[in-house]
Amino acid sequence: MKILSDDQLILNLVEENNYSDAAARLSEIQKEQWPMLSAGFKSLETVKSKSFQFDGYKIKAQFNAGRMTSTSAKVDPKSISERKCFLCEENLPAEQKGILYNDNYVILCNPFPIFPTHFTLTHKEHTQQRIIDTFSDMLDLSKDLSKHYSVIYNGPRCGASAPDHLHFQAGNKFFMPIDDEFHQIKNEYGKVIYENDDLSFYAIDDGVRKFVSIESLDKELVVNTFNKFYKTYSELMNEEQEPMINLVSFYEEEYGWRIIIFLRAKHRPAVFFAEDESKMLVSPAAIDLGGVCVFPREDDFNRITKEMIADIFKEVFIDAKKLDSLVRKLSLV
Repeated sequence: MKILSDDQLILNLVEENNYSDAAARLSEIQKEQWPMLSAGFKSLETVKSKSFQFDGYKIKAQFNAGRMTSTSAKVDPKSISERKCFLCEENLPAEQKGILYNDNYVILCNPFPIFPTHFTLTHKEHTQQRIIDTFSDMLDLSKDLSKHYSVIYNGPRCGASAPDHLHFQAGNKFFMPIDDEFHQIKNEYGKVIYENDDLSFYAIDDGVRKFVSIESLDKELVVNTFNKFYKTYSELMNEEQEPMINLVSFYEEEYGWRIIIFLRAKHRPAVFFAEDESKMLVSPAAIDLGGVCVFPREDDFNRITKEMIADIFKEVFIDAKKLDSLVRKLSLV
């Protein structure tokens, strides 16, 4: 793996387990050395944004032409099998370097950024995108990167542009509105599944999104709660493969982990597949659901409305009845 081992500051920061500052340093170096990354971040200067206020929270629309490839990516098995994996070491651009994390992951700069500083946290091996075996890794990554960044996961059938290669992403804390608004949303729309001094486990329906949240300082409690959720949700959705979920892991030293698990019914809305003027290139994944909905075509961005975003989100999430069933079943576990 092409590890950036010649920068002494990065080596020192890694030695101190300060992966957050090491990643920030990596981003600055790679912008200077890798024209593709430099161009990607330069393109953020042309990004347009507008904000829609809902009851107690906001969702932003972002025009980001640099995300065209990812938003429109073909992720069906045939297309995956016919292309080289762009996260495998042998297929990385020559200029792309990374930081080894815990011997299994490499922190890489994402050349198609949404966050002001955006990373892909890719597994060294070519192994399937799968959260049940790697959720603990996500918690570790989010803790060790928590000075500056939160960590996200997109399921193989709902947003991962490389479902054949295990990876997470990391980006600036508080870039997604939900980072700031979570407690307000939880207090307004949340329903307790289980709560004590050590753990908060909630189900939330804010009118357009359905999700569950896990909060605790105790990593083992978080993992055990997630495993119970995963088993129950898989059974509810009658899934033998991974159910459709997107995750955001946010860590603070004083409060521990906050995991948001978005509960999906569909990968892409009907407007994505439309063949008339109603077509809209939008493919919601964790960042979109966290409140920054990305549109790579300016025409789509210009005509998007609050009502259209609400319709798109409602379509790709499970319905209220399914969420109620999940809460009932989890309450009995």
